[in-house]
Amino acid sequence: MKALITGGAGFIGSYLAEYLVGNGHRVVVVDDLSTGSMANIRHLLESPNFRFIHGSILDSDILEGAFSEHTIAAETVTIDTIFHLASVVGVQKVLSSPLEVLENAIVGIRMVMEAATRHGCRVLVASSSEVYGKNTSGNISEGDDRVLGSPLKSRWSYSEGKAIEELFAYTYWREHGTPVVIARLFNIVGPRQSGNYGMVLPRFVRQAVNGAGGGAGGGDVGGAGGGGEPHSEPLTIYGDGSQRRCFCYVGDVVPALVELVSGAGAGGAWGKAFNIGSREEITIEALARKVLALTGSSSTLQFIPYEEMPEGFEDMPRRVPDITNIQQVTSFNPRTSLDEVVMMLAEAERGGAGRPVAGQPDDDRYVRGGSGQTQSGRLVAGQPDDDRYVYGGGAGAGDSTGGERGGGS
Repeated sequence: MKALITGGAGFIGSYLAEYLVGNGHRVVVVDDLSTGSMANIRHLLESPNFRFIHGSILDSDILEGAFSEHTIAAETVTIDTIFHLASVVGVQKVLSSPLEVLENAIVGIRMVMEAATRHGCRVLVASSSEVYGKNTSGNISEGDDRVLGSPLKSRWSYSEGKAIEELFAYTYWREHGTPVVIARLFNIVGPRQSGNYGMVLPRFVRQAVNGAGGGAGGGDVGGAGGGGEPHSEPLTIYGDGSQRRCFCYVGDVVPALVELVSGAGAGGAWGKAFNIGSREEITIEALARKVLALTGSSSTLQFIPYEEMPEGFEDMPRRVPDITNIQQVTSFNPRTSLDEVVMMLAEAERGGAGRPVAGQPDDDRYVRGGSGQTQSGRLVAGQPDDDRYVYGGGAGAGDSTGGERGGGS
């Protein structure tokens, strides 16, 4: 496989890149590092099977440059598979920047699908359980109705954006024959997932281990709350904590994504959507108490009324996937327990790893040009002062410069 991963420096994307490279596939990642991080993929830069392009998929030159022939592992590589993961993520961004959410979803999917059709690529589109909206069925299947709130609530921009991505993908398959499959992801968790944008589990673990301030809610787009200096802070829960969710380990999900797009033709999966997640259900309050118990934290719980959430927020009481279809066409099995995931996150938190923070201009993960500094890589756009570089391909590969627009997933 010669794969392009949009948003490949993000949480799920970096694990996907790591998995593909580890299995001998050639990988090109495009990410603007708005929510992704070079820390997630730095170890891959030494691999001859890996290339990184810093930039937004909304930049046509960047996206088209990803399809240029790359010499990877002494082989001329032409992309044959796209994993489209680039997205604006986290409830904080969804509530504060709904226009950015919609633009990245709508413009991004059209550009990706046009490129895939033009270059003859198969595509996996990463969607979300958010498309189901307020559907509280205990066994949500792919054909179930969407139940949505008012479009005047910015909280729904993410759900609508993901639904439009699915519609674009499906329509390209129907009208142009572009092979595409859709993965609806339910609360995927693991190390490298940042709590900075409102994801509930990494924020709970961070609060428990480090005592950092902030809040969390139960939605797939997470909770909300600011950071803070380490001190004795409670685990903050929005609402009464009765919201129920199912959390699935990223390491169980990634092989299924690859298997799904690789075998979609034989399994008749092109043009279809598949739920991917765990069925191990837990309330948000029980999740917080589990984190406290497993980390040995002395933090307390603090319940914050929904009325104190930013304008446009709305939470869902329950979301449980029916995963029958994905298990019929792949070997997907969410075997890693939630206890194991919590312990992984706690270990990463204590070790100072797994908490990438993107976009810090003075962060040593971003090497900028200038006097006394070295920039590795090849210019994409051809301008001598252009900061869009291709990195990777073996020893000596450098880091990327800082980013601007929506890309990380």
